[in-house]
Amino acid sequence: MSTYTTDRASPFTRAVVSSMRRLYPEALADQSFDNTGLLLEAPFDPIRRQMNSVLLTIDLTKAVADEAIERKDCVVVAYHPIIFRGFKSLTLSDCQQQSILRLALEGISVYSPHTAVDAAPGGLADWLADIVTGHLPNPEPATHTAQPEKDTPETIEEEEEEGGVEAEADPSTEQPAEAKKKPQRPRMSLQRTYSKPTYPSHRPVDTSKTDLDPSSVDHTRSVISPVTGVQGFEGAGFGRLVTFNESQPLTHLVERIAHGVGSPKGFPLAIPQGKQVEDIQIRTVGVSAGSGHSVLKGVEADLLFTGELSHHEALAATEKGQCVITLFHSNSERGYLSSVLKEKLTEVLKEEWERVRNEVAEAQELTPEWEDAVKDEDVLVECSERDRDPFGVVILQSSKQEGKPLS
Repeated sequence: MSTYTTDRASPFTRAVVSSMRRLYPEALADQSFDNTGLLLEAPFDPIRRQMNSVLLTIDLTKAVADEAIERKDCVVVAYHPIIFRGFKSLTLSDCQQQSILRLALEGISVYSPHTAVDAAPGGLADWLADIVTGHLPNPEPATHTAQPEKDTPETIEEEEEEGGVEAEADPSTEQPAEAKKKPQRPRMSLQRTYSKPTYPSHRPVDTSKTDLDPSSVDHTRSVISPVTGVQGFEGAGFGRLVTFNESQPLTHLVERIAHGVGSPKGFPLAIPQGKQVEDIQIRTVGVSAGSGHSVLKGVEADLLFTGELSHHEALAATEKGQCVITLFHSNSERGYLSSVLKEKLTEVLKEEWERVRNEVAEAQELTPEWEDAVKDEDVLVECSERDRDPFGVVILQSSKQEGKPLS
């Protein structure tokens, strides 16, 4: 009996797929555009089988593919589908296709749940809502906005006037005041030091360190765009509308979000012109992971909290008097992998792997290699160390700035 098969995936891959479908049925996904499910089914070779391990990532980049190959993972669960449209060819000249081909060669399969995770009860939308309704110790910390102690001169002449640069006077060339005026030179020689790009932590939120108690502030929560007809998943749908029992200072929500998504160095905040951050109170929050416009458009909420909005979408919101917090697209999603999905999948996968192992053992006469494969009880789920949003935050380190309390 040949050990190499070209018509089926490894038994462990089957267990991973069934586990993901138990947690996030593909019927929950937005079928109008999404491509969820088993996107790459690598053939199983028990002689050189992979580890019984799963690598969780938001984006399946070349770096993450390298990581999975080095780790000898069996399955990559990539939140974003690496395949959205049909291929007319598969070549190594295309970066994404190259990753797919390399993974297939190594026997590594790829599963993508995407918007099924967004819509599921206890999924991404609820995780973000839990963060914004979390609680920090009383009194909640005051958020500070950076404000320069003194404006930096934009031209050399301005710095000379302020005494920063000593201008030499030559009595023999004294001219009338009108003749002394000359075009101002841009300050091109000012030396500034920038930080390396920084990204939110990959690690799950440690509430013992952050003091964030998720979903502990009194509120009600509703689904913005319900998904019905999926048995056992009542209450599913896209986006959440949070209504606090009592209005919350915007500054407190900023603190909660920063603690909840991995303490980024900063994230965009848009407020209506003429308003001060420290004066804004929030009663309602519209929440959506990723690119939130399709879910949040038309939602009447004081704050829109999402991964990204376009310039015009954010401008339209602030013109209506709404505030907007965005995190860069995937930073609104990545923390869910380590904080929630890793533990959930590990628990369900242990059950599914036990079931699949028994089915395989009972259904066929096994070679020694197949016996080794189904006798291996190990189950490991890890988050990628190389997955990150394309955008990092760069800090201008040489500018001395003093925090001004906003609340």
